[in-house]
Amino acid sequence: MKTLAMITARGGSKRIPRKNIKEFNGKPIMAYSIEAAIRSGAFDEVMVSTDDQEIAEIARKYGASVPFMRSEKTANDFATTVDVIDEVISEYHNRGKDFDVFACIYPTAPFITSDKLKEAVEKLSASDADSLIPVVRFSYPPQRAMEIHDGRLVFRQPENLSKRSQDLEPHYHDAGQFYVVRTESFLKNKGIMVGQILPMELSELEVQDIDNEVDWKLAEMKYKLLQDKG
Repeated sequence: MKTLAMITARGGSKRIPRKNIKEFNGKPIMAYSIEAAIRSGAFDEVMVSTDDQEIAEIARKYGASVPFMRSEKTANDFATTVDVIDEVISEYHNRGKDFDVFACIYPTAPFITSDKLKEAVEKLSASDADSLIPVVRFSYPPQRAMEIHDGRLVFRQPENLSKRSQDLEPHYHDAGQFYVVRTESFLKNKGIMVGQILPMELSELEVQDIDNEVDWKLAEMKYKLLQDKG
């Protein structure tokens, strides 16, 4: 079985300039994703998809390959992750290289570990599922969500107000770190959240969206706490 790890790291970032190579606890944040993928030993190739020469140089410095640059079409603000994956898979195919399973790894996910990536690839390979996605449980029950209508709070599901939290079904959301997908399934469905999906549950301490400077500081604090815990 041939496996590919692709780290998607375009140059444009408006909310946090140069976010993908901004220093995070001593090194470019993208380096954590690259090093985890390499150390996992789960991939035949670890590559970075980028449109930026500086990002490409840093990617190579930390051991990833950059066999081709991202096209303008997949480097704009409207390109989706699926668009980027499709381009990478197609370009490799045109070069005579195909992979049975790939991992799409985000460059701003310093909580990814080599053990988790290895476990994810092994778990998907041992199943008949189409993909595996890390998820985290909502900290507050969505069944008690509220909306604001005409300046007043309205409960979406008032029938759940009297129920104990532990009696409500847990809900999860995408952890926003990586996806492990069978290539055949991706090419058939042109998606990563389709078909049979395996979950990998993570704790809230291991998950942090990084969309602004406050998020960045929270991520650094969580990372240091995890390091202190060993």
